[in-house]
Amino acid sequence: MHFQFNIINTDKSARRGQIRTERGTINTPAFMPVGTNATVKAMNSDEMKELGAEIILSNTYHLYLRPGHDIIRSVGGLHQFMQWDGPVLTDSGGFQVFSLSPLRKIRDDGVEFRSHIDGSLHFLTPELVMEIQGALGSVIAMVFVECIPYPAEREYAMNSLTLTTKWAKRCLDARNHEQALFGIVQGGMYTDLRKQSAEELIEMEFDGYALGGLSVGEPKELMYEMVNYTTPLLPAEKPRYLMGIGDLLDVLEAVSAGIDMFDCVMPTRNARNGTLFTSQGRISIKREEFKKDAGPLDPGCTCYTCQNFSRAYLRHMFMSREILSMRLNTIHNIHFFLEFFREMRRAIEKGEFAEFRKEQTEILKNNFHQ
Repeated sequence: MHFQFNIINTDKSARRGQIRTERGTINTPAFMPVGTNATVKAMNSDEMKELGAEIILSNTYHLYLRPGHDIIRSVGGLHQFMQWDGPVLTDSGGFQVFSLSPLRKIRDDGVEFRSHIDGSLHFLTPELVMEIQGALGSVIAMVFVECIPYPAEREYAMNSLTLTTKWAKRCLDARNHEQALFGIVQGGMYTDLRKQSAEELIEMEFDGYALGGLSVGEPKELMYEMVNYTTPLLPAEKPRYLMGIGDLLDVLEAVSAGIDMFDCVMPTRNARNGTLFTSQGRISIKREEFKKDAGPLDPGCTCYTCQNFSRAYLRHMFMSREILSMRLNTIHNIHFFLEFFREMRRAIEKGEFAEFRKEQTEILKNNFHQ
């Protein structure tokens, strides 16, 4: 397996690196657009390449339930299925079992749950999760974990940590060696449990390490505390991934702590709801003030949407509930996020991350137009 992580430059704890895989190079800090059902919503794979996406995240839980991993395997794997030849990371489904299946039953050997689609009964084990991800053929697979809620009593968090550490070892034993495998640090909001989790996973020697179980309802300050405490415990020579975090203020905090990889539905979900990210802050395109606005969405933006269409047109598309609205808005938001990460990487290379963070924090906090 060809999977190599190199750090090109550092600016204090912020890292500029590259992950080299057989399907392409991922520049870090990296943003992974979310393609839950083998598509980034409203986009095709060629458009994602044109926007500069280097890796896409797909969802093990959803693809297992529909259309089924055996079907995807039979047509040549996920890359062939979605016509994307770049790297794909598949999450393990632990968060989706937690968030979409309230009737789940957690056992020592796995999780029984009912499908949110049709109510059918299923049982996921670490071994099955690795089989599913192997069938999908992703470049990076994730271990299966229990994602605990917030708040969680300490005893619950301890028992869950013991269970998910066992599951991590079982995933390692059942892994497809053509895939990189990342361990996921758990432990709730308890620093000593986070430390224990990190140490146990490091001893198993995964290809990379993720921070899971965050952004599950806890205050921002507590999430930042967990990120800043846990990240330095992870091996410097391995990629570090903060799962499910995409708010750009959170990204700046996490990059300053040494995180390399991020994913979130924020740019695509907001696009479909008419909320667009610009260099002047966020705007809601449905506002009356844009009805006769002949100017581009973001004058400094080079994306297809901004180069060709006015705010008035984008508002008209959204208010008319045209499918094109979702596409144009998504093109812009994904471009904005990927360009933000490109600029952040350049800032780290130049040793100017602190200045970049200060400038962007001011924009993100002060220029919010809903």
